[in-house]
Amino acid sequence: MSNARVRVPGSVKKGEVFEVKSLISHKMESGQRKDDEGNTIPRMIINEFKATYNGEVVFSADWYPAISSNPYMAFYMKAQESGDLVLSWTDDNNETVTKTVEVNVTS
Repeated sequence: MSNARVRVPGSVKKGEVFEVKSLISHKMESGQRKDDEGNTIPRMIINEFKATYNGEVVFSADWYPAISSNPYMAFYMKAQESGDLVLSWTDDNNETVTKTVEVNVTS
């Protein structure tokens, strides 16, 4: 798992609702497919997505095998002050990828 991308506006006004877009590279293997020799390919999916803003969870989701590979996630949030938005993805191996972006709030 690697290559997480996150997009937020360059700046937002205090109290403004804005969109956060994210994309991560991951095969998201469901555990239901078979390889060329007929063996089941083990399940390997991202099962948890979480976004925290200045230490508080602002969005979270549990994911299941039906999520596509290289999953895209978008959500809206409201910022009252500048700070760090931290997005994390955790897979079945408990490997976590974290991406931090600065949210610049103007008055």
